[in-house]
Amino acid sequence: MRLAVSTLGMPGAGLDEAIEAAVRHHCQGLELRLHPDTGVHAGLDCDQRLSVRRRVERAGLEIAALAGYVGVCRPGDDEPVVEALLADLALAADLGAPGVRVFPRGGDPAVGAGRLKAVSGTAADLGVRVLVETHDQMATGAALAELLAQAGTPETAGAMWDLLHPWRHGEAPADTLAALAPYLAYVQVKDAVSAEDTTPVPMWSGSVPLDEAGELLRAAGYDGWVSLEWERTWYPQVAPVEEILPGAAEWVRRFSA
Repeated sequence: MRLAVSTLGMPGAGLDEAIEAAVRHHCQGLELRLHPDTGVHAGLDCDQRLSVRRRVERAGLEIAALAGYVGVCRPGDDEPVVEALLADLALAADLGAPGVRVFPRGGDPAVGAGRLKAVSGTAADLGVRVLVETHDQMATGAALAELLAQAGTPETAGAMWDLLHPWRHGEAPADTLAALAPYLAYVQVKDAVSAEDTTPVPMWSGSVPLDEAGELLRAAGYDGWVSLEWERTWYPQVAPVEEILPGAAEWVRRFSA
């Protein structure tokens, strides 16, 4: 496994500060949240995109993923969703990122499957993937697997397993991994107080079954990206991400195949 850190955990920090934190804590990658506040988004021009890519590469890091906010199952017309997704995929290709995180934002897998099919050719040409997170209406592995199976585009659409969400919706880690195994492309790790109180806490001080999930991933031979998604943007009262990264690094060391 390779460790990345999401810039969601660094509200107010610029790219250079995020790079410095990642390097200081021996990460191999950065997960870049797409938002005007972070300075990384689809509105960047060619020179700005090249600058982002070069700054990350000069530091010896990779961009593990772009954390976008497109809702692939969002009710409504397909065109604006597809256009937004294509824009994020083009940004990923320009930045050298292997994929873009998206959310379901709806419960109809047929809607999302159609949109994933619509962007599959372009994604293949660009060499990037759509990474659908276990989140909101498709928080479980079973629900997300149904979407990805209907899409039928495993080369260009994969699963991002956020360890918190399936568990807090009552799905055991073994069941999540079994459902996502054909599609698993990325893992987000975090701990939280409980299934009801998702306030972030340091690794192994909350209730998320981190060891169980880690053992399952190791047994399965998972060797992809693991990103610490420390949600300080949404929970500004929690500790800085630099205090949490050593625990995430230990988790990766402990459970690497």
